[in-house]
Amino acid sequence: MGKLLSFLNSAADALTAKHRTSALILAAGSGERFSGEGTVKKQFCPIGGVPAVLRSALAFDRCDDVTEIIVAAGENDIEECRSILDGKLEKKLTVVTGGATRRESAAAALEAVDPESKYIAVHDAARCLVTEDIIKKVILEAVRHGAAAAAEKATDTVKRSDPSGMIAETLDRDSVWMVKTPQIFLANMYRAGMYTAIKDDAEVTDDCMLVERLGFKVKLVECGRENIKITYPADAVIAEAILRERENAAARQREKSEKETGRK
Repeated sequence: MGKLLSFLNSAADALTAKHRTSALILAAGSGERFSGEGTVKKQFCPIGGVPAVLRSALAFDRCDDVTEIIVAAGENDIEECRSILDGKLEKKLTVVTGGATRRESAAAALEAVDPESKYIAVHDAARCLVTEDIIKKVILEAVRHGAAAAAEKATDTVKRSDPSGMIAETLDRDSVWMVKTPQIFLANMYRAGMYTAIKDDAEVTDDCMLVERLGFKVKLVECGRENIKITYPADAVIAEAILRERENAAARQREKSEKETGRK
């Protein structure tokens, strides 16, 4: 029995190590489109009474595969970010100073990653309605394919324009996706992508581009429409409405379960 228990524990440890994931949460944006000259940045905007960066971090904190959370904040926001996050998470938390661009912030967070991590998950702090279920789905596909990203299939007709703004082409919307985060990669794949992007001084608008430049394929994972990004003030209103509907749906499910239990 002792040997069997030891074997099972070793197998469990190996499985955990296989999926060992460091979460990089990018919160260094200026947020000018959201706050303008205001006092609050989108990554710190309260959504349902909880700052966006904390909501994002809590989703990763609840995920068993995630072993640490690294937040890249703006140079002037480090203390505010720490005060929001400190004592709220179970996982190891590191806050680093981000850069002027997405690539620079991700590179700064990458420097703090545990060398033992096998996967790296990159997430926008302002995409604060991400759920544990979405994170797990993307991790599973990253394990299968080496790289995966949360995304939403296009439902509108999509056009490509010429430089003057005239329609140049109607794209097949069945092959068009709106890519979101988290985006999750084998750690060494992501490091190689980051290294070459820095060497080539290549700017990227998302982290998939880092590994695409090296010829790697990224699996897109349908995550629905609720995984929105807080970019404009109206987005915060929409996010609040989504949270209320989630709470209402959970209440309806509890009521249904209680009724079914009562019948038994």
